[in-house]
Amino acid sequence: MANEHKITTIKVGIETKARLDKLRVHHKESYDEVIQKILYILNLCKSGSSEARARLLAIDKAKKLNLISPKYAKK
Repeated sequence: MANEHKITTIKVGIETKARLDKLRVHHKESYDEVIQKILYILNLCKSGSSEARARLLAIDKAKKLNLISPKYAKK
């Protein structure tokens, strides 16, 4: 059997969805990618890593340039 990507549905408030929309680097970026990015940065922050700030700056730069890269979206 192939490696299946299991999907589930979650409910979020309108304000939360709007905030997630603002975090998208590109309009084709999925909410799953946005949430994974948030969780990855949160884990970096918990470990006290300065990499978290660098990652946030890289995401901001990519958003301004309207680019998306797996490097920014995922761990």
